[in-house]
Amino acid sequence: MTTISTLDLAQRWLAEDKDPKTRAQIEGLVASGNEEQLELLLRTPIEFGTAGLRARMEAGYSRLNQLTVISASQGLSAYAERTVPHALERGVVIGHDHRHNSHVFARLTARAFLDRGFRVHFFPQIGPTPQVPFAVKQLKAACGVMITASHNPKNDNGYKVYWENGAQIKPPLDEGIAACIEEHREPRSWDVEGIEHDERVEDVTVPMMDAYFAEAQKLVQDVELNQSTLLQYVYTPMHGVGAPFAARMLSSFGLPPFVAVPEQEQPDPDFPTVSFPNPEEKGALDMAKSLADAQNIGLVIANDPDADRFAAAEKQRDGSWLMFTGDQLGAIFAAYVLEMARSARVPDAKLAMVNSTVSSRMLETMARVEGFYYADTLTGFKWMANELEALQNQGYFIGLGYEEAIGYMIHDHVLDKDGVTALAVFVQLAARLHAKGQTVGDYLESLYAKYGYYTSANSYFLCPDPVKMDQIFLRIRYGTAEPDIERSEYRRTHTGDVLRYPLTIGGFPVSYIRDLTVGFEMRDVDKQAASLDIAEGECLPQFPVSSSHMITFETRNGGRLTMRTSGTEPKLKYYLEVRNSSNDRTKAAQDLNTMSQAVAAELVHAKEDRL
Repeated sequence: MTTISTLDLAQRWLAEDKDPKTRAQIEGLVASGNEEQLELLLRTPIEFGTAGLRARMEAGYSRLNQLTVISASQGLSAYAERTVPHALERGVVIGHDHRHNSHVFARLTARAFLDRGFRVHFFPQIGPTPQVPFAVKQLKAACGVMITASHNPKNDNGYKVYWENGAQIKPPLDEGIAACIEEHREPRSWDVEGIEHDERVEDVTVPMMDAYFAEAQKLVQDVELNQSTLLQYVYTPMHGVGAPFAARMLSSFGLPPFVAVPEQEQPDPDFPTVSFPNPEEKGALDMAKSLADAQNIGLVIANDPDADRFAAAEKQRDGSWLMFTGDQLGAIFAAYVLEMARSARVPDAKLAMVNSTVSSRMLETMARVEGFYYADTLTGFKWMANELEALQNQGYFIGLGYEEAIGYMIHDHVLDKDGVTALAVFVQLAARLHAKGQTVGDYLESLYAKYGYYTSANSYFLCPDPVKMDQIFLRIRYGTAEPDIERSEYRRTHTGDVLRYPLTIGGFPVSYIRDLTVGFEMRDVDKQAASLDIAEGECLPQFPVSSSHMITFETRNGGRLTMRTSGTEPKLKYYLEVRNSSNDRTKAAQDLNTMSQAVAAELVHAKEDRL
């Protein structure tokens, strides 16, 4: 197969691209003879996955720009027409955030769907991500597209796809869409002039947002208490779209308005006051905390820029601030959702909650103690939302889905994380506790007393060399000749390989192993022989096998470690948690530290590999 030259690729781009800005970028690189940069931008097309598209905004087939958005929309519309019954009549929902180019990307998306014959349910103004999955479900649309890059850096943007059930797409839909995009790669139409006036385009903002807030009001517990609370709180939307939507949601709950961080209240695609617009990042809430300190306010809440995530911090009695982790908020929401479900007379056994496999096992413990249904899923709301919808179809009541990266799905009106609804539910709980002279921190402490103490250390190692990354995981999976680490000898007769996993981590016996790269799962590892023959069909994981690396270990001291590669960054990520059932904080911290050091020294060999 003949490979097209770099300059021919550039000429093809220039023949197709009608955006003066990105054309000028490629023309400049051609004129300067910078073939290395041209290769980087043009050779490898941007990959469509279950998260849709997300990349830096600049010229090239590997980036997000007007041309690649048109191609994606042409392919997606063709695939939806081919696979979704009555897709043209049901239409597509399209929304966008405030980032650079989001406005035009949304309209180019609409243009492609109109050219295919679709109706377009349009949000012409900037809005939060949850509005699109809500509208897809409410309108029974064929699919939805939200133009957003969430909390990514300012030069990024994204193209997020929802399917007909209102949830993000999951395999094999992504593969089918990607193939269709390749079939319809060449852009057909760039004309977005007057697109809102097309008779097939309907502005659905008012009816859909009215319905969205009406659905969320079903979560109101005590409107009189909400209206009478003296609770004060500071809010920041992190220069994003969230402020007016958070304000309306809080008002619909009868809760008092927030005190806004003025420098961060209005949408600004340059995110001028933060280095990274993610509420989880160190220092991201400093301005909000400073404002709270100045006004003697003890609670800070935040959304990320597209308002699908939620974060909170609370001032402690010693004057310090407790920044709740994503898992701590998950436990708090789970306990409160359980209370709400019981007040609505939902049987415990019919209440369903899920979280991602890299999130805390505290939710699993709560389910075991309280009797509600629990499941974990692969990482991402595409898995959690579809799992919860399947459970709902089996007669379960959707309670909560959450991931440790501060994403929360409460109730079933949005089959995705929804930071606006989560915000109001959290403030409602804080108001109830405030009326009793308690804090959210006190509420969390009561959960630790009942279910045990959980502490975590999630981090990553930078590893830009993909060969070295593979070697690290191969060493964990197949072992080395290190005499001081006992390893398994699991001989898989059907594949011919021998799995040599470590049987201790930091001196703690390994009790569970799951490897989603090779398709292996074993429980009670330390109670079985270290040397075993594994026949075909034995020790298979519940989750599907992945082409990326992902291994989970559990240890007898209550430890759980998941290591995986990142799909978007040169990082080896790890998620480490230790549970102490007797709420012994000192012992839990010691075990966590020991295991954290073992991850670096025993598993990753960080010092030797200079990671």
